[in-house]
Amino acid sequence: MSAANQTTLTASQLARQHWLGVLAKAPAEQLQQQWAALDLTPDYQLIRPPEIGLTMVRARVGGSGQPFNMAEMTITRCAIRLTSGTLGVSYVAGRDKCKALTVALADALLQEDTDQQLQQQLVAPLEASLQAAAEARAADASQTKVDFFTLVRGEDE
Repeated sequence: MSAANQTTLTASQLARQHWLGVLAKAPAEQLQQQWAALDLTPDYQLIRPPEIGLTMVRARVGGSGQPFNMAEMTITRCAIRLTSGTLGVSYVAGRDKCKALTVALADALLQEDTDQQLQQQLVAPLEASLQAAAEARAADASQTKVDFFTLVRGEDE
């Protein structure tokens, strides 16, 4: 968001952004296992069936320069409505229609989860797994770290 159109987000909007990010980044197999363990079968209507498409990935030179179109990537999106009327959406990287549907269902149910049970049983374990994987990657990368040093010449000025 640019500074000109930046808006203040509510706590519920920030929470939703967080769980959608965790669910979208979670490995599909692990997400499906966690979902199956919950044994949830909500009644829903497909608003937008899972569909595969492309999106443009934008980048900036040096992280702060002018933006440019770097590449395209495939995404799968889905939107559902529970019988209660709550709308769930998902955008996930790749071509996994099942994952997109599961994330949309979880999004809708998490919006209705007043006692935080689904948050604790689905999102928290996936988030812990993502964090552990990130720490493992960081540990692997740190093994290749090279410390450079410079010798100072003893020249008199």
